[in-house]
Amino acid sequence: MKRKDFLSSIIPMGAVFTNIVSGKMVLNEPDIPSKIPPYLINGDLIGICCVAGYITMEDVQPAVLKLKDWGFDVKIGDTVGKKDFTFGGTDQERLNDFQHMLDDKNIKAILCARGGYGSVRIVDKLNFTQFVAHPKWVIGFSDATVLHSHINRNFSIATLHSKMCNSFPADLTNAEPDQIASIESIQKCLVGEKMNYTTAVSDKNKVGIGKGMLVGGNLKTLETLSGTVSDINTDGKILFVEDTDEYLYSIDRMFWNLKRTGKLDNLKGLIIGAFKINTDSDTEDFGKTLEDIVLEKITECDYPVCFNFPVGHQKNNVALKCGVTHKLTVTNTMVTLTETK
Repeated sequence: MKRKDFLSSIIPMGAVFTNIVSGKMVLNEPDIPSKIPPYLINGDLIGICCVAGYITMEDVQPAVLKLKDWGFDVKIGDTVGKKDFTFGGTDQERLNDFQHMLDDKNIKAILCARGGYGSVRIVDKLNFTQFVAHPKWVIGFSDATVLHSHINRNFSIATLHSKMCNSFPADLTNAEPDQIASIESIQKCLVGEKMNYTTAVSDKNKVGIGKGMLVGGNLKTLETLSGTVSDINTDGKILFVEDTDEYLYSIDRMFWNLKRTGKLDNLKGLIIGAFKINTDSDTEDFGKTLEDIVLEKITECDYPVCFNFPVGHQKNNVALKCGVTHKLTVTNTMVTLTETK
C-alpha cells in the first residue's frame, strides 16, 4: 500500500488531531469545505428536542404550527415537557433523545427547543456515525453553539445558527417586522435559498471585503470550548460572535481569550452581533465600550469588521449557515453578508 493511501485510510475526513508546535499542544484539522446537508422539501420531517434547558409542550406549539405552515412534518422528542431542575430532562434523557434524532434517517433537521445550558454535558457521549453518513441540519443558537462548533470542527458538516422554539411568538401577525423576517429566514435557509443580509453601518466598522467559511456563535460558549475537541478553528474564516447579560470586563476577558489563542489572527472577517451588556450599578465602570474592547485586540489585522449585525439574543436574530462560504462586504455606507456557494 502506498504511504498516502495508508494515511488516508487511518485519518478520516474532518478528524481532529494534535501536533506539537514550539512546545505547545495545538489543535489542527484538514482544510476542507463543509458538507452541506440536503435541503428540505415539502413533507420533510423536523425533530424538536431539548439538548439543554427545559421547555413546556405548550411553549413549543407556536414553532410547531409555523413549521407545519411551511409544509414540514414535525416530531416532538421525549424531552419536550420533561424537567430536571433547569434541564429538559436528565443528561441521559437528553442524550438519548438527541441521539435518536441524529440516527433517525426520516428526520431531515433537528431544531433545539431552547438554549440555556446543557449541551456540553452530553456532547462527548454522542455518536455521530449515522449523522456523518446521513447529514441533517442541526438548528439553534446560544447553548447550541456547542453543537455548531463540535460538528464543524470534527465533521465539517454545515449547521444552522438561528432562533429556537422559545423565540417563536404565539401570534406572529402582531410581531415586529424584524422578528418576522428573522423567523422566515429559517425556512429560507432550510429550503436552500442563498442568504443575503444587509445591515446599517457603524462608524466603528473597519471597511473591506472578506470571503471565507462562516463560523461562530455565543462568545462565552466559544470561550469554554477552548482547548477541547470542540474548539473552533477560525483560520481563513469569517467569525461571528454574540452574547447576553455579560459585564464589559467579562467581554474584554473573552476577547483576550480569542486573541491569545490566535483566533483573531487569520480571519477573513469579523462580525459582532448583539451584545446585551449587564449594567449592574454595583459594578465598577469598566471604562471601555464594546467597540473599544474589540478594536484594541485587532489593531494589526486588516480584515473587515462590522458591529451591530442582527444575530444574537434579540428579536432580530437572522438565520446563518455555519460552515458555508460567505462574503462579508463592509463599506462606509453598507454592510452585506452574502452566501457564495
